[in-house]
Parts: sequence; C-alpha cells; structure tokens
Amino acid sequence: MAYQQILFEQDGPVLTITLNRPQKLNAFTADMMAELMDAFDRADEDDTIRAVVVTGAGRAFCAGADLSGGADTFNRNTARPADTAHRESGGMLALRIFDCKKPVIAAFNGPAIGIGLTMTLPMDIRLAADTASFGLVFTRVGIVPEACSSWFLPRIVGIGKALSWVQSGRVFDAAEAKASGLVEKVYSPSALLPAAHTMAREIAEHTSALSVALSRQLLWKMLTADHPMAANQAESRILADIAGKADAREGVQAFLDKRPPRFTLGATARDLPDFYPWWPQRRFED
Repeated sequence: MAYQQILFEQDGPVLTITLNRPQKLNAFTADMMAELMDAFDRADEDDTIRAVVVTGAGRAFCAGADLSGGADTFNRNTARPADTAHRESGGMLALRIFDCKKPVIAAFNGPAIGIGLTMTLPMDIRLAADTASFGLVFTRVGIVPEACSSWFLPRIVGIGKALSWVQSGRVFDAAEAKASGLVEKVYSPSALLPAAHTMAREIAEHTSALSVALSRQLLWKMLTADHPMAANQAESRILADIAGKADAREGVQAFLDKRPPRFTLGATARDLPDFYPWWPQRRFED
C-alpha cells in the first residue's frame, strides 16, 4: 500500500509511524485508518522491526475525527440494515494494535483529541510533550466513546478518572495526564521524539523479540482472566515451549559470561509457539 496520510520510517530496529496530515492537524480519516492497519501488519511480519513509535507531523498529534463531512460525519453507517454486522473504524484499529507483537510507544507532540487519544490506549507506553493536550470530547459532540476506549481507559486511569474525563468532555493538559497515569513521562517538545526512540532502542537492543511478543500478550490478555490460574496455565504452556529454544539458552549463557546477549529468534510464525495465539480469536463480524 502506498501511504498518503502516514509516514512509515524505519531506522534500524525502530519503526516510526507519523500521522501526516499536518495542514488538518492530522485529523483521522478512513484512509488514515486503513494505512495504519497496513503499517501494523507490516511491522508484525518484519523481524527487523523491534519497536514502534507513533507520533504526529506538525503541531498536533491528532485533532480527532475529520469533521469536514459536516453534520452527518458520524451518521455514515445509519443506512446499514439493522441485522448487518458493523464495527466502527477506531475499534478495528484499537483491536489491531491490541494484538500487535511489537511494543508500541505513543509520542504526543501536540493535541490528542477524541480518536487521537483513544487510538493510543492499546499502545504500551505513552509519552507527551509538555505542550500536549488531551480531550475525550464525545459527549460534547453528541456521541459516545469509541476505539474500545470504554474497555481500555478505566483499566489505565481507573473508573473514577475515566468517568470524569468522558462525562465532562473537557480538555486537560500533559501534567494532569501524567498525574493520572495516562502518560508515563513528560518532556520538552524537542526532547520528546529522542526520548521515545531511546526507549524503543533500549527494548530492541537488550531483549528477545520472541520474549517481548509473548510477554506483551500475556500482560494484555490476562487483564480479563477470572482467576490467576489462567495466567499459570498460559505461562506454563509458553515456558514449556520456549525454555529450550535458542534465546533462552543464549540469555543464560550471556549472563554467566557477563556479556550482552545475542538473541536470534523473532516474533513471526517461524519462531512463535505453534499454539499462538492461545486466546480465543474473535472476528470483527461476530
């Protein structure tokens, strides 16, 4: 796919995806969603990519949905028959990132409003410039949260803060986002991307891609387990599969030799356990 609304730039093991409609404050469109879905597919299938950083071009991260369609912007699906399956596009993107095998870092270089914020909730680390602002403004435009944010947001910041932000629809600053646990760290605008890339390289250069992929999914998927036995069962099955593989042997030997490890396994089907994914798969049309 030729990208028109995002940039896909790989520097060694780090992929930077930049939302690239600066003249529109990177407002989210159906084309941008399709390009992002394709970019995450590519990242997952390329073992040379070890971590993904997502940011925005210009002075915004993403100002929310493109409202150039006017009053009917959110009404494009009402013509569907009642029995026709439908998934809103932000949710499709969120679920794609949720299943990603690579760590994903959001770098908020400016305002992140509506889908501009909710699309990042299934990302693993969120960093912000001190000039960034955030808003879950759905109630102020007569709709409800999307992009699976009613699932992700309370798990990240707690139900009280999630309700406060969503019900008021107010815009808040980076300091409040950090205090609430929405973002991990706040930087000056010039330091933001270097910090995100440093964090991505720290993962890429010191960890096993296979271990990171499996650990990421263990942590995310266990959020809804009804008993710790589910974690014990999944962890035991995975450990039995990978304990004798090259990266586990190399990790121990490198520790004993007091040298950096030289991991060789990736996160594609060639090296993943044959039972991956171990969680029930749900189709978008279900």
